[in-house]
Amino acid sequence: MSITNQLMLFIDVVQQGSFAKAAAIHDMDNSSLSKQIKKLESTLGVQLLNRSTRSFSLTSAGEEILVQAHTVVDTLNDIKSTADSYQSQPKGMLRITSGMFFGQQYIQPVINQFLQQYPHVKITLMLDDKRSDIIGDHFDLAFRIGKLNDSNLMVKKIANAHYALIASHDFIAYYGLPTTPEELIALPAIIYGNGDVSLDQIKVSEQPHGELMKTFKIKGNYKVSDVRAMMDAVQAGVGYAIIDLFNLEKPIEEMGLVTLLTDYKLSTMDTGIYALYPHRKQTPLVSEFIKTVQEYIGTPAFWVEHVPNYKEMYK
Repeated sequence: MSITNQLMLFIDVVQQGSFAKAAAIHDMDNSSLSKQIKKLESTLGVQLLNRSTRSFSLTSAGEEILVQAHTVVDTLNDIKSTADSYQSQPKGMLRITSGMFFGQQYIQPVINQFLQQYPHVKITLMLDDKRSDIIGDHFDLAFRIGKLNDSNLMVKKIANAHYALIASHDFIAYYGLPTTPEELIALPAIIYGNGDVSLDQIKVSEQPHGELMKTFKIKGNYKVSDVRAMMDAVQAGVGYAIIDLFNLEKPIEEMGLVTLLTDYKLSTMDTGIYALYPHRKQTPLVSEFIKTVQEYIGTPAFWVEHVPNYKEMYK
């Protein structure tokens, strides 16, 4: 293994805080990775890490060399990005992370199309509703829904949030059609919650078509971390839910659902759907993939058509 690759392993061990986690990223076993770090120390003639049975710490030499190693790796990445920009077709490796439902429903079809169009590209897709450390876990691109707080990442908005309150026909037949927010929140809800995301409140106008907004806490006896499970429960009449329209896999009528309180203004709570990537990952490959996702989704996103006349609702 080259000294450059060994330096990359050294960086990953420090960033991950664990030999095991760094080894997993590179599909290596711990002993193989440890041997490579020892070979690097032997080549450089200095000890980089103070090891114990449960942890490690950087030596003084390790701290200085870590800074220089980052410079070397960043320079090599810049050289590779420059070379890639002169290729007639995108090629290379693309590591993508996305939420489970969004990735399955919208990113996977784009990957199928992308790999057929660009056979020299390799893609790894990691689906997880909990937010990954994009830089620490070496992702080139992430798709996220909600509010953003990653100030050290480049961001491109690919779709606006389009919220709706929905319930099944059976639910309405049993509980009646709510006509005010107060009547709605008295009914059982299906609440999506995962990690730092919990859709357990709605922000709507106090009066139909009004401007003054009020936040209402919704309640129910079912909280779920999976979009499909949430939608199944709504279709079964267990409760109503607040959703972004991308949660609808097909037209709302075909799913046996109706919209609620459409004459009340419904806040998007400053959320949206975004593509994020590290500053140094702004490669032609990343740009082309984001462009392909945007073309697939459309502007506005095609799922808005799943609710007829949505543009006239919640205003």
